[in-house]
Amino acid sequence: MIERICAPAGEELALILRRNYRTEGITFLTANDYSQQLGYMNRPAHYVIPPHVHNPVAREVRFTKEVLFIRSGRVRVDFYTEAQAYIESSVLEAGDVILLAFGGHGFEMLEASEIIEVKQGPYVGEQDKTRFAAVPPQNIRLREGGGA
Repeated sequence: MIERICAPAGEELALILRRNYRTEGITFLTANDYSQQLGYMNRPAHYVIPPHVHNPVAREVRFTKEVLFIRSGRVRVDFYTEAQAYIESSVLEAGDVILLAFGGHGFEMLEASEIIEVKQGPYVGEQDKTRFAAVPPQNIRLREGGGA
């Protein structure tokens, strides 16, 4: 199952790949112009990917995109527009993967959680982000089908 979280104007903020997603072959889930690509691969035993190297290609990265792998626990992610307006929330569980593409986001660990994060570098510290106030707990709206 794939969920796409969009801002009211239609811009994709995040893509959630649920742990129960299955398909054959290889599927890239992100737009070709994303600076961080997320793909899913399901190959049979003895399938071979030929050895290869990646050629140097100049790329411009303007926005940090993050991929989070939830190894254990449960995590609520709150989604915001670029203007820091709250949209909705979704619960991620062990085995889920999320690509955060645009907009803002915040997290609450609903259980003790292990998360693996992958993003572009180099990291420039606090220059890399603008922090803002979280949505009040009484205003949390869980996305339909987005965990509970």
